[in-house]
Amino acid sequence: MADRRIMLSEKEMIQSWYNVAADLPKPLAPPLNPGTGEPLTPDALKPIFPMSLIMQEVSTERWIDIPDPIKEVLLSWRPTPLVRAFNLEKALGTPARIYYKNESLSPPGSHKPNTAVAQAYYNKQEGIKRITTETGAGQWGSALAFACNKFDIECMVYMVRVSFEQKPMRKSLMHVWNAEVLPSPTDQTNCGRAFRERFPNTTGSLGMAISEAVEDAATHDDTNYSLGSVLNHVLLHQTVIGLEAKKQFELAGDYPDILIGCAGGGSNFSGFTFPFVPDKLKGKEIRIIATEPEACPTLTKGPFRYDFGDTGKMTPLLKMYTLGHIFVPPGIHAGGLRYHGMAPMVSHLKDLGIIEAMALHQIECFEAGILFAQTEGTIPAPETNHAIRAVVIEALKCKETGEEKCIAFNFSGHGHLDLSAYDKYYEKDLEDYEYPEEKIREALKEVPEIG
Repeated sequence: MADRRIMLSEKEMIQSWYNVAADLPKPLAPPLNPGTGEPLTPDALKPIFPMSLIMQEVSTERWIDIPDPIKEVLLSWRPTPLVRAFNLEKALGTPARIYYKNESLSPPGSHKPNTAVAQAYYNKQEGIKRITTETGAGQWGSALAFACNKFDIECMVYMVRVSFEQKPMRKSLMHVWNAEVLPSPTDQTNCGRAFRERFPNTTGSLGMAISEAVEDAATHDDTNYSLGSVLNHVLLHQTVIGLEAKKQFELAGDYPDILIGCAGGGSNFSGFTFPFVPDKLKGKEIRIIATEPEACPTLTKGPFRYDFGDTGKMTPLLKMYTLGHIFVPPGIHAGGLRYHGMAPMVSHLKDLGIIEAMALHQIECFEAGILFAQTEGTIPAPETNHAIRAVVIEALKCKETGEEKCIAFNFSGHGHLDLSAYDKYYEKDLEDYEYPEEKIREALKEVPEIG
């Protein structure tokens, strides 16, 4: 029998991040200055980002070395195992081989620290004392709190209000690592007060929380802003996941036919799949699938166009699949998948036909997550359940056809702090919500008419 866990030693730690921009068949559309409509210059980002990250954002170098202090922190849980899901295969009665990359082993319990540690380090190098950010489900907020604590930086987190109320233990986790956490929108920023006036009793959105965090950073000289997904440098830092996985598949004597990751802003999906993109571009037959909620169907129902990354229109214009920057999704429990836009790089690859997307309802995803927990042991985060549901769909197709495909997915985080959502599933208190086309069209009315 093949090994259940394929491990790498600490000596095999990834030394450089992979930048997919170097291998794109068509260049990525540049971010635009919303005032002039012209491509953004790196200097325009200096008020909120350290120059080292800005240069990574615009880089087309294939490999970017990981500094030793970052590797030293990452080594406390990396490399993570690639696991063969034998019990899930057996339960499904599928001839498919199913693997998952277990990113739940980091201290905050998800993939997010892979970039949080890097961003905290680069900010510390430039003398930044305080970092602001947003968070949806709290995975990113807790990861940045952990990283800032490592590098002795203050951390201010604007947490989407519905998740602040649904997931109090994530807030507790951030407090343990010395972060301050507020439910967004707040009354402490100009844009927060404006949102509360325009959208009374709002549950909040990542777009709103981003606006508040950016405003906070831009109005304090000792403060920078940090984003947990979407931007190129964030996706870059996450490629340690896929680079490790490629080494592990070599050790296992296997190679994936299908790669799957859930996608809200796109960071865990990108980190797992981007290192395999060059193989696909060279002719390797591999399907790369991003899964998202039907309640926030960015890749499957949004247009590909320039839009703001935040509700308050404080960010540059990014070309991406978008539901409109004023889009406020329903309060589904996969809080990390409730962003109105998709990472420009992920959007670009979908537009080129290199990746595909699948939208799923939350109840079927919870059913898949429970099956995983009952067969493989670990309880998945609600976001991760979207990837698992797609795995189940593809594995059952193999059962019908008899194909012995290799299916791999990124287990982006555990659900140990999301158990109230599972309680709601068992209480039959969860509802499937397919976002109405007319509401999407309404939100898109405020998207700029550019490209």
